[in-house]
Amino acid sequence: MISVLVVDDSVVIRRLVTDVLSADPKVRVVGTAPDGRIALAKIAQLKPDIVTLDVEMPVLNGVETVREIRKTNPTLPVIMFSTMTSDGAEATVAALAAGATDYVTKPANAGSVNKAVTEVREQLLPRIHALCGKPVYTAPPPRPPDSVKKPPSGPRKAVQAVFIGSSTGGPEALRTVLTKLPGTLAVPVLVAQHMPPVFTTMLARRIDQEAALRVVEARDGEPLLPGSVYIAPGGRHMEAAKGPGGPRVRLHDGPMENHCRPAVDVLFRSGARVYGSASLAVMLTGMGQDGKRGTEELVRLGAGVLAQDQATSVVWGMPGAVVSAGLADAVLPLGLIAENIVARLPASATATGKEVARWK
Repeated sequence: MISVLVVDDSVVIRRLVTDVLSADPKVRVVGTAPDGRIALAKIAQLKPDIVTLDVEMPVLNGVETVREIRKTNPTLPVIMFSTMTSDGAEATVAALAAGATDYVTKPANAGSVNKAVTEVREQLLPRIHALCGKPVYTAPPPRPPDSVKKPPSGPRKAVQAVFIGSSTGGPEALRTVLTKLPGTLAVPVLVAQHMPPVFTTMLARRIDQEAALRVVEARDGEPLLPGSVYIAPGGRHMEAAKGPGGPRVRLHDGPMENHCRPAVDVLFRSGARVYGSASLAVMLTGMGQDGKRGTEELVRLGAGVLAQDQATSVVWGMPGAVVSAGLADAVLPLGLIAENIVARLPASATATGKEVARWK
């Protein structure tokens, strides 16, 4: 049984979340709190397995509460509950940076109770189960499965582009990797992080403030430049596409894949088409298996694949699927991924990082 503490200053939201969670026989709501100060006392008293936490609250807001929780409970899963607004997205990204584990968005249509219940159930329950029940590590098979053809023989091409997929726990994993990459990185980096609109804008801005690389939310038609990181906008698929002056960003509103848009599979498949074996795929923490099929296409062409290990992943779903299928060249702790990316790049090539001319 998973015990949950629900924290929100709205009586309506507390009741909604409590009712949704209580309908799951494997989940028990052990308490509620209207603000962060009371929540801290109840965490100490009730010792829940996981906390859902409103971003905007009186007395002690969500970001401040997360900071206090992490002083005494460094591993307690905390899921932020945020509004789909610029302020809510900015506060959520700040909470993730402060140590929150993941987030969900509050129902946009408060007038429809059934829709609100469905949205909360579909967003919140899978995260609670994933965060409170990590899968047991299983060693990968000794060779790729029959569905994945062996890559072409001969030396691998020098990496020309890096493709990163991430989901649950991804915002902080991305910050860790991207802020460790040098501003002289000689290739573009394309990122598909499962996040809604507005949130990806705030994520790009926050990481750009810390990284030596230029980090932006991608725009359709934008050229893929070395020393730049392109984060797919929430709600849109992102691809690398061939253009008259070289590879460019392509954004579109195609069907969801793996219940996601942006989807990692869409991004990785485009890497296979445009860069082929000169691609490097990096799979970071996340629920589900999005990116596995795209990784298979990259491996067929001879591209390299790095996967985050289970010990440092918030949820070892996406990287675990890649590793268990025998697709990863290396399974690495989060702190070593950046240096392994750099080690695979041409040693003599350089880029200008944030000094590169910004596309207009």
